[in-house]
Amino acid sequence: MVRQPLTAEQIAAGQRLGVALRAARGNRSLVEVALAAGISPETLRKIEAGRLPAPAFGTVVCLSRALDVPLADLADTWLADMPVGQSPWLPAAEVLR
Repeated sequence: MVRQPLTAEQIAAGQRLGVALRAARGNRSLVEVALAAGISPETLRKIEAGRLPAPAFGTVVCLSRALDVPLADLADTWLADMPVGQSPWLPAAEVLR
């Protein structure tokens, strides 16, 4: 299976996700949060910086729990500003609640 390159919208969504995760981390250290989520600090650094715009679902789930941020909120952050054709499902908050 060949993975399609990310669109500009998907890259922007990943950058929004990174900003949201960084804000949720607050004063906690990057290392502390990464270890709590079971990922490497470098992976978290890349996600927060937008250099890893499409992290694995499991990674986002673990970060959601480590940061005590509802997964639906992170999904909504990802979907914000996405063209309608790229998000054919209900808003994440409706699906995940």
